[in-house]
Amino acid sequence: MIVSITFDVEQDCPPYLTTTKGMEEGLPKLLDLLEEKRVKATFFFTAEVAKRFPDLAKRVVDGGHELGSHNYNHERLDKLSRDEGAKAIEKSLKVLREFGDVVSFRAPNLQFPDYYYGVLEKNGVLVDSSRATYKGYGDGVKFFGSVLEVPASTTSSVIRLPWRLQRIIHSRLREPRVYFAHPWEFVSMRKEKIRWDCRFNTGDKAIELLGMLIDHYKSQNAKFLTMREYYPLYGNLKRD
Repeated sequence: MIVSITFDVEQDCPPYLTTTKGMEEGLPKLLDLLEEKRVKATFFFTAEVAKRFPDLAKRVVDGGHELGSHNYNHERLDKLSRDEGAKAIEKSLKVLREFGDVVSFRAPNLQFPDYYYGVLEKNGVLVDSSRATYKGYGDGVKFFGSVLEVPASTTSSVIRLPWRLQRIIHSRLREPRVYFAHPWEFVSMRKEKIRWDCRFNTGDKAIELLGMLIDHYKSQNAKFLTMREYYPLYGNLKRD
């Protein structure tokens, strides 16, 4: 069984908030939990957040986790021209590669027009995780040119559901099981004026539930992979 834990590292609940409590409080908690559980994860940083919190970006890399790109400043690629989108991706990679090797990408809001695969390929990105099976993408792990698409399995709020409900969902997912969340979910958002699904079970309860998810898969001897580790694993797939 193959499982991946990934995080989209950005300002708090965009576009509703511009605060960074997730970086100040949430991300350190996540890194502590992952160290305790001995699990490596992929962190898709926006370049702007990495610039504002360089010590945290460095801690991710120094902790043996993977640093990926979540674009420059959480720009939605489907709202930009091709040229604007390409420049945002290139700028993000330039900033993030100052912290280490970056070969994985995830588009903000999981909005990723097909023509950007060529932009990723041109810029040395090997793995993308901008598609989602819960949004109807059904092709599974697949090469687009030289870029391997590894889709996300569930929306981030799933890992904050009561455990009895989560277990049913987890049991029905096909492999690889790719989960994602955001650092701000691990800070209490209950009093913020944002969508209800961005508020419930945030904070310490979210940390507890993520720990339960990791323990659940460890009890089944699952293998936890970072995004970059899929590339050699699926290298025998036929490329388009």
